[in-house]
Amino acid sequence: MSDMQGRVVVVTGGTGALGSAVVGHLVARGASCVVPCLKLDELKRFPFKGYEQVRIVSGSDLADEASVRRVYEEASSIAPLFASVHIAGGFAYAPIASMTHADYAAMLRTNVDTCFLCCREAVIAMRASPGSGGRIVNVAARVAVEPRTGANMTAYTAAKCAVAGLTQALAEEVAAEGILVNAVLPSIMDTPANRASMPSADFSKWAKVEDVAGTIAFLASPGNTCTRGGLVPVYGAA
Repeated sequence: MSDMQGRVVVVTGGTGALGSAVVGHLVARGASCVVPCLKLDELKRFPFKGYEQVRIVSGSDLADEASVRRVYEEASSIAPLFASVHIAGGFAYAPIASMTHADYAAMLRTNVDTCFLCCREAVIAMRASPGSGGRIVNVAARVAVEPRTGANMTAYTAAKCAVAGLTQALAEEVAAEGILVNAVLPSIMDTPANRASMPSADFSKWAKVEDVAGTIAFLASPGNTCTRGGLVPVYGAA
């Protein structure tokens, strides 16, 4: 399949487990991927380092406006931006009484600020080619639509609820321009880190990273012609 041939996609969090799987899907379909990277050690396990279709923008702090603008300028220098996938984020499991305001602010910065700034720059870049439209895919979480399950991770839950709300509001704002905005809602994904932190869990029920990545790749593709404002469950059997 080469439906992404010649199209440029920004993938934040692209060096992580889910991000690498998304980049793999997109590159296989012909896309050129721009991957922001804050620290070089993030690249140690990134399988697409050195690929012709993958451009890494180092020193990218996605909560900093100037840094985010630089990422999208880099992407637009290749070809008009078609899609932007926002996987970058963070997680914290802690009872509220043990969290400081700084901890809470860090959850918002890592999850909401990064998503907002990348969405904004993506829209600006897509508008630079009027009539071309585009695709934006955010990554929220299951707790965004089931917040009662977010006990002992209230800051994280609040942040992912904000990402979900941002997604639906933006989807309505830019729909007339052909920019389709959606979010996926993973539950626990089957990653080495999650297996290590929950060794007694039933891994067979967890969503597989490749399957979640496939859903993201579809929503970011021209094959998605009508889905917008969606909060798409990717729960596996959990």
